[in-house]
Amino acid sequence: MSDPGKELVEVVDDLGRVVDIVTRREMRQRRLPHRCTWVLVFNSHGELFIHQRSATKDLLPLHWDVTVGGVLAVGEGFDSGVRRELLEELGVVAEPELLFPFRFPESRPYALGMVYRLIHDGPFAFRDGEIIRGEFVASSMLSQRIRTLPFCDEGLAILRRYQTGGSHPISDSVPIPER
Repeated sequence: MSDPGKELVEVVDDLGRVVDIVTRREMRQRRLPHRCTWVLVFNSHGELFIHQRSATKDLLPLHWDVTVGGVLAVGEGFDSGVRRELLEELGVVAEPELLFPFRFPESRPYALGMVYRLIHDGPFAFRDGEIIRGEFVASSMLSQRIRTLPFCDEGLAILRRYQTGGSHPISDSVPIPER
């Protein structure tokens, strides 16, 4: 397995234009702005897929997350990047629906990317070792999980944004506690 810290990533400016290429490790250490994709995965019953990140993740290891996705490779577009991430992390070939652009956090340094939605019932294969386990959670259980487990703030911010403009039933029924 190659060292993920040595992967090359693009550093971007406030408008998303590439201004430099650095290793992933340098991007994390210097907290440089970069491009990402995020996917909210729902099953056909409207339950949201949540997963626990592995201990080897370079950011927020062992935290739970409500999105899958990741940092784009050099020269990679958002649509091709999101398809690659779905194959690597969940073992599925899929065409997710583009929802909205997203920047997290609002100030520097930040991740600039696109948020997608995928309806998929699984099964999933956690092929790249970035996910320990995952499950679909009904909206009635999601708030309790968020209050009691460590979750990635980035994913929760995306879910809040989705809820304010989304058309999925979960958008009306799940209060996301502030952290």
